[in-house]
Amino acid sequence: MTTNPKVDWFFNEDTKWQKEFAILRKIILDCGLTEELKWGQPCYTFQRKNIVLIHGFKEYCALLFFKGSLLKDEQGILIQQTKNVQAARQIRFTDAREIVELERILKAYVHQAIEVEKAGLKVPLKKTSDFTVPEEFQKKLDEIPALKTAFEALTPGRQRAYIFYFSQAKQSKTRESRIEKYVPKILEGKGLED
Repeated sequence: MTTNPKVDWFFNEDTKWQKEFAILRKIILDCGLTEELKWGQPCYTFQRKNIVLIHGFKEYCALLFFKGSLLKDEQGILIQQTKNVQAARQIRFTDAREIVELERILKAYVHQAIEVEKAGLKVPLKKTSDFTVPEEFQKKLDEIPALKTAFEALTPGRQRAYIFYFSQAKQSKTRESRIEKYVPKILEGKGLED
C-alpha cells in the first residue's frame, strides 16, 4: 500500500467526507493500484490507465469507475450519473459504515475493473452523428455555412458538449438563446468550456 504525497492534502482536508475518503483510499490501495492526482481528485491507475477515482459531493461521496459500464454489477450498486454519461459509473456512499460493510464487494469491483483494463476492453461510445441535433441549432447550421464548417471542425467531444447543452433546454426559446450565445465561440473553434 503506497500513498502518493502529492495526494495527501486531499485526505488531510477537513471535509464532510474525510473519514469516508480515508477508508476508500485504503481499500483501493489494498488492490495494488497506483495513486495519482488528476482533475484535483485522487485517481487510481493500473499501468497508467485510469481505473477508479474518489470524489465527493454535497449529498454523497463516491467511487467513479472510468469503464464502469463494462463491469458486471451483480450487487446493483453502480449508478450512471446522467443519461449522457456513456462509460463511467459511480458507487455512492453517505457514511463510513456503508463503505466498511461493502469492503469485500468494493475490492471485487476494483479487481474486475483492473481485469477489464488488462483485457484492453473499450466502451463502445456513441458517435456524434448518433445524437440528435436540436432543430434550432440545425436551422442555424443551415443558415450560416461558416458556423457549420466551424462546428464540424470541432473535436467530437466538443460537438457533443454543445449538442447536449443546447438539447437540455426544455423550451425552444431557451435553446435559441443558448445557441445565439455560443455561436461566436463555435466560430472561434472553441468548446463550451474553453
